[in-house]
Amino acid sequence: QVQLVESGGGLVQPGESLRLSCAASGSIFSIVPMGWYRQAPGKQRELVATITSRDWTNYADSVKGRFTISRDNAKNTVHLQMTSLKPEDTAVYYCWLLSGSAYWGQGTQVTVSS
Repeated sequence: QVQLVESGGGLVQPGESLRLSCAASGSIFSIVPMGWYRQAPGKQRELVATITSRDWTNYADSVKGRFTISRDNAKNTVHLQMTSLKPEDTAVYYCWLLSGSAYWGQGTQVTVSS
């Protein structure tokens, strides 16, 4: 089993920055793909950013140039640095990991509002 614990969500004003972190623990025996998805009220969960074992990254068009995903393999953690936040970035952000099966964190709320 794999456990994912997110941290770093909160309430910010438009244009501000926020950094999310996700710590993975449990049955992880290699460097695996990790990433972030988000779900806004009334909408489907959508991909935000992913990072592979080779540090190849993929971003949703809506966050390119504003968000940066990174990982610390020694600590089994993944981070999402979010800058120039917009109200439409408001959502619950979920950490994701792929190790045989897909694993999800419980989510952390990000609210962008003036």
